[in-house]
Parts: sequence; structure tokens; C-alpha cells
Amino acid sequence: MLDILLGFWESTGFSQIFKLDTVLFGIPLPGHLVMICLACLFLYLAIHKGFEPYLLIPIAFGMLLVNLPFAGLMDHATESAKGGLLYYLYQGVDLGIYPPLIFLCIGAGTDFGPLLANPKSLLLGAAAQLGIFTTFFGAIALGFTGPEAASIGIIGGADGPTALLLTSQLAPNLLGAIAIAAYSYMALVPVIQPPIMKLLTTEEERKIKMEQLRPVSKTEKIVFPIIVTIFVCLLLPDAAPLIGMLMLGNLTKESGLVPHLVNALQNSLMYMISIFLGVTVGAKATAEMFLRAETIKIIVLGILAFSLGTAGGVLLGKLMCKLDGGKTNPLIGAAGVSAVPMAARVVQKEGQKYNPSNFLLMHAMGPNVAGVIGSAVAAGMLLLFFGH
Repeated sequence: MLDILLGFWESTGFSQIFKLDTVLFGIPLPGHLVMICLACLFLYLAIHKGFEPYLLIPIAFGMLLVNLPFAGLMDHATESAKGGLLYYLYQGVDLGIYPPLIFLCIGAGTDFGPLLANPKSLLLGAAAQLGIFTTFFGAIALGFTGPEAASIGIIGGADGPTALLLTSQLAPNLLGAIAIAAYSYMALVPVIQPPIMKLLTTEEERKIKMEQLRPVSKTEKIVFPIIVTIFVCLLLPDAAPLIGMLMLGNLTKESGLVPHLVNALQNSLMYMISIFLGVTVGAKATAEMFLRAETIKIIVLGILAFSLGTAGGVLLGKLMCKLDGGKTNPLIGAAGVSAVPMAARVVQKEGQKYNPSNFLLMHAMGPNVAGVIGSAVAAGMLLLFFGH
């Protein structure tokens, strides 16, 4: 009877959960238990604090599932055994399917009108990619390989799907840490950006009231995604999956002919792909892959990348303000990161603190949607250099 009970105990996950099977900085840790606790912490932040719940809940739950001993949800398929459920769902990440589909849905909900009304805001979106390339060199200096450094740098774009696509192709061993860093910083946009915006601008600059944007015709909105697709995909073929799907979704919306399809893209498909994407990305955060010194470095480099991206946009906004005689409020440069529309809302909120009659939201949406294009282009450049 004792042997039977002992055998039953050894077959349960409880027998493994307290084992010191992971070493971090020379300290033995119960890896499964630590990761389960981290997953519960992220669930708390998502549910109780509201930090990016649409993605953080599935990511955290995927992390929880994969760290339950013996569950086997990420077991690879072999000739003699089937793979785990999450292993099959993860093929959408591994094959680069989910991120472009997310971009398709984002495109269907994006209005490029503010960018077309103020084309120079495209430069602000480009300037906000400063964090990507600066952090890339910082990661190289810390001993990461080129592909790993590229994957870490892309966190600075504040674009989760782009970070996942690039990392899954260049450094899948870092996917769990990079995904959690990328989405955590996206959720913390209202916390991270305001101090940087205040540090780099004067009170007078923050009070600047911008003129109303010109109306944009339907023809312009229809032609824009077609031209961008042709130009960018010819210039950087590696950016075609993201840019192509983004612009297809936008063209579908702007055509005005298929409202039911647009509604499905903006809602049903977006939520379905988000949960598959989130839970499978979280499932890559096993104790073995996550509890490493490299993870701490990635988290630090990620906040650096995001901060530098915000600073790059604001600094170019200051330059524009000087060149146009004070017509541009530098705060809108902070929206050049790809966190749509969170970064634009932060700009609106900060602008109204110093001038209650100031309405910067639509002005900030120009660099904000430009940032979406910019991060996809940056990913295409990095794939061009390190993906072959």
C-alpha cells in the first residue's frame, strides 16, 4: 500500500513543485513554484490593476499552465507521441501567422487621417524608433548576439505583435522574457511617459495650442494604404507580412463597402487571435528559459528602449517647434511609439494639465499611427540583416 501511495505521489505535480531545479545567480530555486507565483502576480496586475488585460491575462495563464509539472501542454510532437495542446497552438507564433493577423485587425481599426493631414508627423514616428537601434547596440555591448540584440531592441517600438514576430524568427529562446517585457511596458505607458515628457519640455512648450487639422478626403485614405504597401514592401520585402496585413485591414475599412467584415476584424478575429497569441507566448516562459540573468538584462534594456523611443519623439517635436515658430507642441512626439491609442491619450492628458483648452489627441494620433508603420519597417530592416 505504501508503494502505491508513493507511486501516486510521484505521479502528481505536487511532488515536483518544491524541487530546487533552477539556479539564478548561483541560488537554487524551486523553478516551477517561482514561475507559478509570477504568473499569479501578472494575473493580479491584469485583473485588479487593469494592466493590458486583453493580452496580459492569456499570457499570464499560459505561463501558469506551462509551469504546472507533468501537464505536458508544450510537449513537442514526435513520431511516437502527440504534442501538447499549446505546442500546436504555438505554431501560429512559430510560423509567423498570429502577429500579421493582429496587424490586419489593427489596420481595420486605424484612421490614418491625422497622419495624412499632417505628413510631417511621420518624422515623429520615425524619431521614436531611436530606442530600438540605441538599445540594439547596448545589448550587443552586454554580450547578446546580433539576432538577440535586435529582438531586445524592438521592445522600444512599444509594439507587441512586431516584437513577437521578430523574436520568434531571430531569438525564440528569448520569446517569453521579451513578450512579457514588451506588453508590460505597453501597459505602463501612462506611468513611464509623463516624467520623460515633462523633463524634456518647458511649461511654455507644453501649453502650445495647435491648429485644427485639415479635412482628409476619402480618396486620400483609400490611396494611402495602397501606396505604402507598394513602396515599403518593394524597399523592405521582409516587412511585407506586417505592413501588408496592416494596410489590407485599413483599406478594407476605408473602402466603406464591407462593414460586416470590418466589424469582424475589429472585434471577433482580434479577440480570438489575441487569446491564442497570448496563451502560447506565455507558455514559452518556463522556469528554465525565464529564470536567467539574461531576463533581468532584457527587462532593464526594455525600459531603456521604451524611454529612449519616447525621448526621441519629444526631442524631434522640440526641433519642429523651433523651426515652425512655436506651432508644434513637442508633447505629440511622445506618441511616436506604436502603443495605439494609449500614447496619444497620454499626450492629450498631459497637454490639458497645462492648458485645459488644449486638445492634442488628433494631433498625437498622426505620430502614433506613424509609429505603427515605423516599428514594422524597423523590424523589416532587422530581419533583412539578421534573418537570413
